[in-house]
Amino acid sequence: MEVIMDVRTPVEILAYTGDVGVVKTQRKISSVLILAFLAGAFIAFAAQGSNMAAYYLFSVPETYGMGRVAAGVIFGAGLMLVIFAGGELFTGNMLIITSVLDRRTTAGKMFLNWILVYIGNFFGSVLIAWMMSRSGLFGSGGGLLGGITIKIAAGKTALPFQAAFIMGIMCNWLVCLAVWSSYSARDATGKILIIFFIILLFVVSGFEHSIANMYYIPAGIFAKQNPQWLSMAHISPELLAGLNWTNFLVKNLIPVTLGNIIGGVGMVGAMYWFAFGEKKRKQGE
Repeated sequence: MEVIMDVRTPVEILAYTGDVGVVKTQRKISSVLILAFLAGAFIAFAAQGSNMAAYYLFSVPETYGMGRVAAGVIFGAGLMLVIFAGGELFTGNMLIITSVLDRRTTAGKMFLNWILVYIGNFFGSVLIAWMMSRSGLFGSGGGLLGGITIKIAAGKTALPFQAAFIMGIMCNWLVCLAVWSSYSARDATGKILIIFFIILLFVVSGFEHSIANMYYIPAGIFAKQNPQWLSMAHISPELLAGLNWTNFLVKNLIPVTLGNIIGGVGMVGAMYWFAFGEKKRKQGE
């Protein structure tokens, strides 16, 4: 019995991705900002949920790997919300490069979209971080969740530039593959399964996602103001001193963002365009 899978081929995915990119660059600025704000909040909800699921496992070296699995199981919900509910996510929007290479939109419109989306993602993510710090939920587990939130944030702001940059490349290589591959499925179940497993791989690997870090690091900065949560972090004074807004920008957000751009544009969008673009054009003739 022949099994027919109702999925798009890579060439069809490329055409669909190009269509999506054109739509994204034609949206009104107000709509882009709103959708970007929502996407930032979606990713932040996934990040805080991941920490809530895994904070105890993270606190014990022997169970740290299982903590990453628990976090990864939850984190995919963020991208699912972006795809299904509607949102503009900076990292996923690296795939607009396919529309630019097809000359269906301009590089200027792509860059404007990226800038607007980045700003919207930032405010959506930081709002959730601030709300979590005011909710009292960081007191979960006797303050251990707050302590782990601080420890995670401090670790991210202590990364060497090169490490943050390389982990940013690998992260968005996978995130854009999750978006790209989700376009292959024509039904919700297929999209969910594709997103779930690829995002699980990214989180378990421990790579760096610029928009997720817009939650993780501000959450840690807010949490460290609480003495109880701070006492549960168990980090050195040097790490704690490095957890600030300046290091958030300079030592994490800049290198991770640059890596995310290369991972999404260079390793996914452009790669597939050069691999399948000519075949797509021939099919369209």
